[in-house]
Amino acid sequence: MLSTIKTYRHVSYLWDEEKAASLANDNPQEQEVALLLYRSNLLGADLRLTNYGGGNTSCKTTSRDPLTGKSTEVMWIKGSGGDIGTLTRGGLAALYMNRLHSLKEVYRGLEFEDEMVELFNYSIFDLASKAPSIDTPLHGFLPYKHIDHLHPDAAIAIAAAKDGKRITEELFNGTIGWVDWQRPGFDLGLKLEQCITENPGIRGIMLGSHGLFTWGETAYESYVNTLDVIETCAQFLEDSYTKKGAQFGGSVRESLPKEDRKTQAAQLAPVLRGLCSSQNRMIGHFTDDDRVLEFINSADLARLAPMGTSCPDHFLRTKISPLVLDLASDQDVTDAAAIREKLTPAFEAYRDMYQAYYDTCKHPNSPAIRDKNPVVILWPGVGMFTFAKDKQTARVAAEFYINAINVMKGAEAISGYTSLPRQEAFDIEYWLLEEAKLQRMPKPKPLTGKVALITGSAGGIGKAIAKKFADEGACVVINDNDADRLASANSEFGKKYGRDTHAAAQLDVTNTETIANAFKTASLAFGGVDIVVNCAGLSISKPIEEHTEADWDLLYDVLVKGQFLVTQQGVAVMRKQELGGDVLNIVSKNALVSGPNNAGYGSAKAAQLHLSRLNAAELGKDHIRVNVVNPDAVISDSKIWAGAWAEGRAKAYGITVAELPAYYAKRTLLNEIILPEDIANACLAFVNGLLSKSTGNVLNVDGGVAMAFVR
Repeated sequence: MLSTIKTYRHVSYLWDEEKAASLANDNPQEQEVALLLYRSNLLGADLRLTNYGGGNTSCKTTSRDPLTGKSTEVMWIKGSGGDIGTLTRGGLAALYMNRLHSLKEVYRGLEFEDEMVELFNYSIFDLASKAPSIDTPLHGFLPYKHIDHLHPDAAIAIAAAKDGKRITEELFNGTIGWVDWQRPGFDLGLKLEQCITENPGIRGIMLGSHGLFTWGETAYESYVNTLDVIETCAQFLEDSYTKKGAQFGGSVRESLPKEDRKTQAAQLAPVLRGLCSSQNRMIGHFTDDDRVLEFINSADLARLAPMGTSCPDHFLRTKISPLVLDLASDQDVTDAAAIREKLTPAFEAYRDMYQAYYDTCKHPNSPAIRDKNPVVILWPGVGMFTFAKDKQTARVAAEFYINAINVMKGAEAISGYTSLPRQEAFDIEYWLLEEAKLQRMPKPKPLTGKVALITGSAGGIGKAIAKKFADEGACVVINDNDADRLASANSEFGKKYGRDTHAAAQLDVTNTETIANAFKTASLAFGGVDIVVNCAGLSISKPIEEHTEADWDLLYDVLVKGQFLVTQQGVAVMRKQELGGDVLNIVSKNALVSGPNNAGYGSAKAAQLHLSRLNAAELGKDHIRVNVVNPDAVISDSKIWAGAWAEGRAKAYGITVAELPAYYAKRTLLNEIILPEDIANACLAFVNGLLSKSTGNVLNVDGGVAMAFVR
C-alpha cells in the first residue's frame, strides 16, 4: 500500500529511512517489534494524530514457541495505560494469536464483556508483558500485520457527525469501513472482524464517535496509510470551514487582550481552585489557546458545551461536561469573598447535576460516586481552567478538551455534532475495569496536590527544599533575584522533573512587583499556592564600628521586610482558596545566640523569628500555620559563604576559612556538618501532614547548639 499523498499539510511525516534501516536485526521478530515502537513513537509525537495516552498500535510476528519449539503467530500491542509517543519494549504486551482467537469459543456475550479481560492473560506469550489492554481483541481479530488505532481530531469530527457514516462512505469511496459506536471490548473486536469480512480490501475502519483503525503489511505501509487517511479527513474539514465561513455560529464577544486575560485568570484561579477542592485538593492549569477562545466566544457555546464529548478518551479526562462561568470577562474579581459568593451557586448546581447523572445512570454494582466538581471550567473572553489531582492530569485534561473542541468544530462544519448518550458516557466513566485501574494506581505522595513557592530556590538551602518538595509530589515555583542562577536551576529542574512539576519566576523579595509576579506565575501554572517558604537571604559579618547604615538597611530589607512582603502576598492567595496553608521561615541559630561581629544579621534574624510568632498568632483563624526552621553553618552550595561572610566569621573565631566546616561541626553536640538536605527534611516534617496541628514552633537543625535551645 503506497502513499497517495506525497506531501502533507495537516500531519507531520517523520519517517526516517536511515533510522528505520538501523533497526534491522537478524531476528525478524525483534526487527518488527523495533519498527512497531519506532512507528508508535512517530505517531504519538504529533498530537494531531492522537491524544496523550490514547490510541493503540500493534504488529504480528512469527515467533518460536518456547513450549513446543514450533513457529507460532504472536501479536505485540501497547499494553494497558501506556502512551504510544513514549512507548518502549517494556510497555508492550505479547499474546499468542491462536489462544486469543480461541477465546471466541468461551465468550458469553455483551453482559459478560469484563470477564474476558482476565482471560487475555491466558494468551500471554512474553512473560515480561505489560497487562493487555481492552483494545487487544480489536487488533487481534483484524487480519493485518501492522495496525494503528488512533484518535485524530479530524477523523473523530467525521465519526461524531450526524451523517458520519454517509460522509465516510462518500469521502473514501467505500475504502474505509464503518462500525457504529460501541464501548471497546471483545464484542467490538468481533464487529471489526465482521466489517472486514463484509468489506474485503478496505484500508481502514471508522469507529462511530470514537476513532480510526488503519493498517498495512509493513510498519511503513501502516504509517503512511494512517497519514493518508487522516490528511484526507483534515483537508475535507478545512474545505468545509472555508465554505461555511464563521465557525460555531460566529463570535458574540471579544476576548480581553492577552495580558489582561492572564491577569484576570491569575486573580480568579485561587478562588476556582478552592471551590473545585471541596472534596479533594486539586491542582490547576490555565490556557487561552486560540482554539479555546474561538469556542468560548461563540454563539454556539451555550448549545454545545452541555452536550459533552464523544470520544471515550476525551470524556474520561474531562467529565460529562464543562462548567461555563456566567461572568463578564472584565468582571472585577479582586474581591475574593464577593466573587466566591457569586460563583458558589454555579458550582452547587454543577454538583447537583452530576449527582443526578450518577443516580440516573448507575447500576447495582457501579463504583461509588466520585468527586462531583467540574474538571473543565470555561470563562468566556478569558480562557479555560482545568483542575485535577496533579499538574499533568490537569494539563492533559485541557489538551483533551481542546481535542473535543476540534471535534465539535469539524462535526458542526460538515453536518452536526453528536455526543455520547448519557448512559453510554456513564458506562465508560464508571466502568468496573476503569475503577480497577484507578485502584491499582500508586498511593499519592505526601505533598501531592500541594503548591509551594520557595524564595531563593535557585541554589543552596532553597533549592534543596524545592527538590525535596518536588520529590514528595508537590508542584514548586522556583525563583531567585539572580537571572543566570535561576535559568540554570530551571534547566536542572526541567531535566529532572519534566514539564509538570515546576514553574520559574525571577523574584526580588524587596520588590513587591516581582513578588506579585511570582504568585501570579503560581496561580496561572498551578491554580494558587499552599506552602510559602521564606528562604532568600544574605549575610554581613562586621564589627560594630565597621557596620554601615547601608549594611543594616540591606539586611533588614531582605530578611525582615522581605519575609513580611512575601508572606503578606502568599497569605492573600491562600485566603482566596480557603484551604489553609503553611508558611515556613528559614531563620537561623543566630536568632537565639549572641555572637561577635553579628549585630545586624543576628538582630534581623531575631526579628524574623518574632515576626513568625506574630504571624502564627494572627493566621491561625485561617488555618494557616507558621513555623520556623533554624539552621546553622550550612555552607554547601550557599552564596552567603562564597563571599565576605565566611571571611568575617573565620576572622571572628581566629581560624581560616578552610577550617570553618570542621570548626562548626566540632562545636555541636552531635559533631555533625549540616547540609542543605537536612534543612529540607525539617521543612518536609512541618508540611507533610504529620504536624498539621502545629504552628508557632521552632525546629533547630544545627547539630545541637546548647545556647540555641529555645527552652
